[in-house]
Amino acid sequence: MKIGLFGGTFDPIHWGHLRSTEEVREAFGLDRILFVPAANPPHRIAQPAAPARDRLEMVRLAIAKNPGFGLSTVEISRPGKSYSIDTLRYFVRKRSANDILYFILGLDAFRDIGSWKDFDEIFPLCHFIVTSRAGCEEPMSLRGMPVAVRRLFCYDPDKKVYRHQSGTFLYFNKITDIGISASGIRRLLKEGKSIRYLVPFEVGAYIKKRGLYQRRRGGR
Repeated sequence: MKIGLFGGTFDPIHWGHLRSTEEVREAFGLDRILFVPAANPPHRIAQPAAPARDRLEMVRLAIAKNPGFGLSTVEISRPGKSYSIDTLRYFVRKRSANDILYFILGLDAFRDIGSWKDFDEIFPLCHFIVTSRAGCEEPMSLRGMPVAVRRLFCYDPDKKVYRHQSGTFLYFNKITDIGISASGIRRLLKEGKSIRYLVPFEVGAYIKKRGLYQRRRGGR
């Protein structure tokens, strides 16, 4: 099977997440994409606004009707920081002999990958799919990446992709420009405004039921 891995805080998950991963699934012929909510993201200064169990349940509700999507609790269940290298090693150990792994991430996250834990050991573990950023018209390439990352790849003109020294591939994929952000959704909720059509109905209902992202009493 061709399996995509899509991590994030999903605080909350929204239509932008779902549409982009559906486009990636179709473009690369992936059999399944696993959403991997992070418990304790190492590159985020502030902790997620919603508890891990709530973010996990929102993802579960959001993807329930898509047979091509699945949910992994590996990072939620694992104590400590949610490092991608640990997650990828887990899936490499778990996969069947014929499974092919694809790690899906946005352009902004990819440009920061040089600061990730053991980043140079990540690329041999799976193929990478880097998706475009909403509102960004700049070319998608290794240009602008740290030298430490660029030197690990060479361009394959036949396949028109970047090839890692280990033989894995790096793909850049243009997706539909949907300008929805989790931070914007949280802001709207704090202001008491509607988030209808920004998140799936089930997610919106869960947020309301649990009172997530609401302004605290007394304005705090």
